[in-house]
Amino acid sequence: MTELIDLARSIACRAKTGEQIEAYVARGRETSVRIFEEDIESLSSAESAGVGVRVVRDGRVGFAWVAALDDTSAAETLTEARDNAEFATRDEHGGLAVPDGVEPAELDLWREELATAPTETKIDLAMDLERRTRAGDARIRQVVHSDYSDGMVGAAIATSTGIEATSRRTSCFVSVYAIAVDGDDTQTGYGYTAGRRIEDLDVARAAADAIDRATRLLGAKKPPSSRLTVLLDRRITAMLLGILASTLSGDDVSKGRSLFANRLGEEVAVANLTLVDDPTDARAWGAASCDAEGLACRRNSLVEGGKLLRYLYDTHSARVAGTSSTASAVRGGYRTTPGVGARAVAIEPGDLTQDEIVARIDHGLFVQSVSGVHSGVNPISGDFSVGAEGLMVRNGVLAEPVREITIASTIQRMLQHVSFIGGDLEWLPGSAAGVTLAIDDMSMSGA
Repeated sequence: MTELIDLARSIACRAKTGEQIEAYVARGRETSVRIFEEDIESLSSAESAGVGVRVVRDGRVGFAWVAALDDTSAAETLTEARDNAEFATRDEHGGLAVPDGVEPAELDLWREELATAPTETKIDLAMDLERRTRAGDARIRQVVHSDYSDGMVGAAIATSTGIEATSRRTSCFVSVYAIAVDGDDTQTGYGYTAGRRIEDLDVARAAADAIDRATRLLGAKKPPSSRLTVLLDRRITAMLLGILASTLSGDDVSKGRSLFANRLGEEVAVANLTLVDDPTDARAWGAASCDAEGLACRRNSLVEGGKLLRYLYDTHSARVAGTSSTASAVRGGYRTTPGVGARAVAIEPGDLTQDEIVARIDHGLFVQSVSGVHSGVNPISGDFSVGAEGLMVRNGVLAEPVREITIASTIQRMLQHVSFIGGDLEWLPGSAAGVTLAIDDMSMSGA
């Protein structure tokens, strides 16, 4: 990390009078393995390193990057960013972040064991996952693929405005995709497990999850249309929260591209729903001590007791709105500039298990998977209509499997009709946590 922050400092300190410079330096390594029929279908290991430089002068922003860490390349990249700024459109809100006095949380997101784990161990994990899935149920006829992947990344940022920050993290993941067959019926199931080190991975759980998801939908049919309570699996809730967080971007709000624009202080959800984005929670896969502009991450309460309290801002969107950054800048690496985004969104959990929630539902649908999310959810109007499959809920128990259905409502109505929030919060890979969620009075379109 010393090499990265030293290089970032050496670039940032070259700012001329009336100029701001930001240097973002990153280095990473990733490995991926795919197994098919007990053989290695693909194996790759790659390293990446580079520098991204932003220059701001007279409200004009220039950006350039290079896939190298040497001083000469960094100097050339700075020159290119300066040149690009000359041709940029002036933005009265342009400018880098400045220190705001918030101290970064101390988070331990790096596991040296993963960085030193041999490739053979990673291959064996994917092999073991395939074997367990294939042997777990006679109806599993094929394992389409069994994968292992990991990533290790370190980054440093320095600006001429006085910001310096470093971070590093590890993560690993195994997943399996299986096909179950019973007579003429075929269904698929997906299972996975994730951690910051190999010892965190639960291969048996991933295999069992894939088997269960594939086999329990065998015999699924299209049900009659009705209005009912929809019970969302944790994975689906995490997807929904990711969409919800995007609608709370201060950038989209200021441009009128959010269903929550101009609604601060309003009751937008049931009274027992609290939604937070807290990157300082080390359990979250998006956990970070600092955001992509180097400001200390913090817990942001977005909805509390059903009331909309806050939008998410990076430095630029905050200046447009006349407010302060919530330290919610994200970026895809040294090749990109920052933008607004959530890192660790979660609904504060309740105290019921999934089984206990099911037992309280007379007529409902347990949703295991959805499709068509990108085309079926409108973040401006709030319209929500997606394909789904899962199990009917009858008199408090899971009943027959169903497929070829559409569930529909609006995000606004869904938030106002949440009837149960599970206590089974689970941090999933991505920017959101999953929790079992029951929503009343949704439309199910079937036969």
